[in-house]
Amino acid sequence: MPPVKIAIDVRRMTEFGVGTYIRNVVRTLGRLDQQTEYVLIGSPEKCKEIGPLPANFRTVPLLHPERSLKSYREFRAIVKRNQCDLVHIPNLFSVPRALPCPYVMTVHDMLQHLTPTRRQTGFSGSCHFQGTKQVLKGAARIFAVSNFTKVEIEKVFSIPPSRIEVIYNAIDERFLRGHASAADRQFIAERYQVNYPFLLYAGRISPHKNVVRMIEAFSALKTELEKEQLLPDLKLIIIGDDLSGNPDLRRTVIRSGVQNDVRFLGFVPIEVLRTFYDAAKIFVFPSLYEGFGLPPLEAMALGTPVVTSNVSSLPEVVGNAAVLVHPENVFEIMRALHRVLVDQTLRDKMKERSYRQAAKFSWEKSVLRIMDAYKEVLGTAGRPEAQTPRDNKENRTTAGVA
Repeated sequence: MPPVKIAIDVRRMTEFGVGTYIRNVVRTLGRLDQQTEYVLIGSPEKCKEIGPLPANFRTVPLLHPERSLKSYREFRAIVKRNQCDLVHIPNLFSVPRALPCPYVMTVHDMLQHLTPTRRQTGFSGSCHFQGTKQVLKGAARIFAVSNFTKVEIEKVFSIPPSRIEVIYNAIDERFLRGHASAADRQFIAERYQVNYPFLLYAGRISPHKNVVRMIEAFSALKTELEKEQLLPDLKLIIIGDDLSGNPDLRRTVIRSGVQNDVRFLGFVPIEVLRTFYDAAKIFVFPSLYEGFGLPPLEAMALGTPVVTSNVSSLPEVVGNAAVLVHPENVFEIMRALHRVLVDQTLRDKMKERSYRQAAKFSWEKSVLRIMDAYKEVLGTAGRPEAQTPRDNKENRTTAGVA
């Protein structure tokens, strides 16, 4: 009997969020499954970021623009030509069209359908909504990255909960290599001139990330610390994408009088980001909406105290390890930052809880559940003993919240 063939759409391999998901799922499948044949559809050059994969993985090039008619046709032709038994679409952007086999789909969030700045309106918006609904209804299984996202899918698209399985994200293994060394810290001191205490934000720079209120809260915090003669050189470092499309941030910095204390560093490599996470006094993430929210978990893996929002999926992800705030209340954010900065007992407690919470999420655990779902869809029950590093009951345990 020929081996099962599963195609995975990897075209968004290098993007924030979705790219992290694709790289880690494929990399972990490579460690756990040497029997199934995997066909990676996308850029062979981008696939090099995953690292070495076993012989049962191969890449088939597809370089056309993702939403072009030519791309739809070519994707379907590749699946048919390679006689794939199942396709995994790892996000809601890549919409399958008339595939010759079943497909499963990962949904990271409902942002494009719920947020006014993202939601399409009029006829095109209605078509987009109905098209997405049909795609989700046609999926053999939907993987939601959090319980929050699962509920959103049910609510927005009326998908039966039995069709949706919660399979959590996890952090990149490069954040699990222990604390930054003295040489790592010296590198950011020399390369980025960071030799002072700082709060850190890392993530996209977009309206739902609530960066404007974070800057306002930092300004209020500086005023409070000045009264108490504490941490006069404290800075706020913002690591994220290009600021050119977000002039409001620069204006907010100037209006708040903290132009000498807020630094925008743009993109930094993961190895350098790890050092920033480790060196930060607090990681601040006051987002208004997250389908999962990886950055707080990445900071927690290094024991850094986290202040984040009490909305969407974030309480589910951070459990009892973070201080939660109402993201629209600037002074509540400020008070939480102040408390975490000056209360050493609280900081020590948060550090220990952070390690425990981050350890609950693992790509191996999540990918084993994805593999089970593949087999259930294909009608092949069970997992070969050689592919089961731990007992099945443990593999099926959800990461959960403390």
